[in-house]
Amino acid sequence: MATPMSASKLVEALRAEGVTVHEVRSWRTHNRNHRGAWGPVHGVLIHHTVTGPGTDVVNLIYDGHSALPGPLSTGCITKDGVVHLTGNGRANHAGGGDGRVLDAVIGESYGDRPPATQKHDGSPGAVDGNARFYGWECENKGDGRDPWPRVQYVAMVKATAAICRVHGWGEKSGIGHLEWSDWKVDPRGIDMTDFRRDLAACLALPAGQWEGNDDDMALTDSDVRKVADAVVAKLIAGGGVLENSDLRRIWWADEIPAARPPYNNPDYFAADGKTIDNDTWTAKYAVQTTVEGVRETLARVRNLEGAVGAVDLSDADIATLASAVASNPALAEQIAEKVAVKLAERLAE
Repeated sequence: MATPMSASKLVEALRAEGVTVHEVRSWRTHNRNHRGAWGPVHGVLIHHTVTGPGTDVVNLIYDGHSALPGPLSTGCITKDGVVHLTGNGRANHAGGGDGRVLDAVIGESYGDRPPATQKHDGSPGAVDGNARFYGWECENKGDGRDPWPRVQYVAMVKATAAICRVHGWGEKSGIGHLEWSDWKVDPRGIDMTDFRRDLAACLALPAGQWEGNDDDMALTDSDVRKVADAVVAKLIAGGGVLENSDLRRIWWADEIPAARPPYNNPDYFAADGKTIDNDTWTAKYAVQTTVEGVRETLARVRNLEGAVGAVDLSDADIATLASAVASNPALAEQIAEKVAVKLAERLAE
């Protein structure tokens, strides 16, 4: 339990931690205190903004919107690592949440994660988080693919550490919005257990000394896929052992040039019969098609063998045919041509 710090103290703490601070308009007196309590405070909530590069995200967090007036957090941390202060006091960011989570944060009594929340804004018995948490809205699309630049992530850890350090809190006073409300998923792409590990490392050093390292940066799902693709490409190019997961990725990669019709590829062309629509196969489909083709060819060969074996020529017949060919060389070409046609017909059956 702590009394909220003043605006001047917050700026001082942030700058001592080494972050770049931008004071937005009248943020020092901008709040929602007229709509409810502010304090005592117990922790810091991390959010993502669900905005893309075309959004004036700082002013959005300051002003809010028609459905939710601002400020929408204590500050907005943009992708360049700047902490834009947007509110001093109660802000519309946390909403209702689970009292068990609040108790665990106050006591810093949980393990890697607080107890799973079962409340959200409007739930019976939900606790007002806007009164009890500072909040950082962090610029990100929130789709799990938008990357978290390292400079932004470091600023998020440092900004949270600045508040915790002033109040004497540990790393377990920093939680994600998804850990407070069962309606929320933010900050998507950041594992809060890893975030708290970095927060603990920051708090273990004097203010302003923690800079993080390359191993500490959280990866998005997109980053993980890119790393996996690079590893597989390297292994294929330079040799090495492929794990089962790598083999599965290769098996389902839709990159093998496809056969043109009529070779088991009915969707090679679009409906107009001219535009190429599907000119690649997965390894799975290519192997399947090859096996089917081999089986079909083998069946035709066996059928041909049976047809040839059924021809019953006596020695006299063969001698007569040989004599005719010898006296008329053109007959040999006619026979060969007819045999070739029959073979082709049989193979096509």
